[in-house]
Amino acid sequence: MRIDILTILPRLLDGPFADSILERAQQKNLCEIHLHNIRDHSTDKHKSVDDYQFGGGAGMVMMVQPIADCIDSLKKERTYDEIIFLTPDGERLEQRRCNEFSLLKNIILLCGHYKGVDQRVREHYITKEISIGDYVLSGGEIAAAVLVDSVVRLIPGVINDETSALTDSFQDNLLAPPVYTRPAEYNGWKVPEILTSGNFKLIEDWRMEQAYRKTKERRPDLLNQ
Repeated sequence: MRIDILTILPRLLDGPFADSILERAQQKNLCEIHLHNIRDHSTDKHKSVDDYQFGGGAGMVMMVQPIADCIDSLKKERTYDEIIFLTPDGERLEQRRCNEFSLLKNIILLCGHYKGVDQRVREHYITKEISIGDYVLSGGEIAAAVLVDSVVRLIPGVINDETSALTDSFQDNLLAPPVYTRPAEYNGWKVPEILTSGNFKLIEDWRMEQAYRKTKERRPDLLNQ
């Protein structure tokens, strides 16, 4: 998978992709992540990427030209399956959508700033609009990092134990059950005996029961999907 991220603050994304699972995914050549500074495509002598709104109003707007030229230059090199804009008013990111994105070959992520991007970018270039929650961030970089992490970890070979991702919360519209590790007793707190019984059928039944119980208590809405 190749992911091209368009941003005016590329240094914000240096850290999230330089460690742990995302670093290993790139080292294994399972994923390529490329950062592109939108300012590099500005035709303005000051490399401006924003201007005042037509009609007045508070807040600046990211201009069409630098974004359009950046996307066009990438599209000349390859075909993209999705061009995604990270925006608070987009579709809320859910596990099923992450699963779908993980099967794609090439995607572009556009990080917004200020009051947003000129609507013509959204109408003529963007194929999906994604939000990571009902709140507003200073820019789309953090949202892009969340999307990349949630998608790349699903690519076969990225996580050593591939079944781990399949048992995460939300994969079956259930929250994950409680998990325990050594020691079996700490400070008088014991691990449920069923988990040390060696009876894997009973353990699986217990985990399913716990997952259902937790989901019913915390996210009953998931059970109706």
